[in-house]
Amino acid sequence: MNVASPEPGTPAVSALDPPALAVASRYADLVALTKPRLNCLVVLTTLAGYYMGSAGYDLARLFHTVVGTALVAGGAAAFNQLLERDTDALMRRTQTRPLPGRRLEPGVAGVFATALSVFGLGQLAVGVNLLAAGVAAVTLVSYVAIYTPLKRRTPLATLVGGVPGALPAVIGWAAARNSLSVEGFALFGLVFFWQMPHFLAIAWMCRDDYARAGLPMLPVVEPSGRSTGIQVVLYAATLIPVSLLPSLLGLTGRWYLAGALLLGLAFLALGVEFARRRNDVSARRLFFASITYLPLVLGLLLGNRA
Repeated sequence: MNVASPEPGTPAVSALDPPALAVASRYADLVALTKPRLNCLVVLTTLAGYYMGSAGYDLARLFHTVVGTALVAGGAAAFNQLLERDTDALMRRTQTRPLPGRRLEPGVAGVFATALSVFGLGQLAVGVNLLAAGVAAVTLVSYVAIYTPLKRRTPLATLVGGVPGALPAVIGWAAARNSLSVEGFALFGLVFFWQMPHFLAIAWMCRDDYARAGLPMLPVVEPSGRSTGIQVVLYAATLIPVSLLPSLLGLTGRWYLAGALLLGLAFLALGVEFARRRNDVSARRLFFASITYLPLVLGLLLGNRA
């Protein structure tokens, strides 16, 4: 590629100018604080809740719902990394994050997390409705003030963390209906019970990291994995009838019912395989099945709305 030469007497500016690189790196680190991959899941479930609850198309309301929820989720993730920076520094998979890597100061992360949370809640309150903002506030507080501290104390933190993880579906429903109902909580249940095998598979694969950081995840406190396997099977089995509730409540048609049943049975089969083998190979299969299952089920949900 040809690059035009500067005029005589004009200092050359490299495309790799150090100040520009520093700004870009700073921006990338701030984005990393929001856990963007996890935020994509939050947006997806919020969209599903909104679409299933909506009676028409209000693009402005949808925009404020998605952006506001994403900002709150990003703020919660930033607070989580701020509070866990010491344990993150002890784990291989997290030690290069911006805070344990000392590329960002804790004060900057705190201001950033607060700004995202406040602006997100404000956008939901003003641009959508107070109910959606209230559910988002519960999501934020339960994730930051309850789940995050509990991770250092008990394996039950995974179960508690499933609540804020599944609430974005309720935010979407509340945004569309300005009310809470059993249908919205059926969507909550779908995401909640999906999360358990998903995160237990991660906990098993990363058990050495968690042990190094002193976090009492279930595979750490019980290295045999027997309880982990039992819980994976129980949650995956419960997910099947819960995933059928949208059809039983009249939200979807028969295609969703059949597809959700088949996907749930396949997911359960991989959960049983993990419970029997309790090794990294079966855990990895379960993990990849989990990240395939949810988009497929949500796609069926959105594509076969009654």
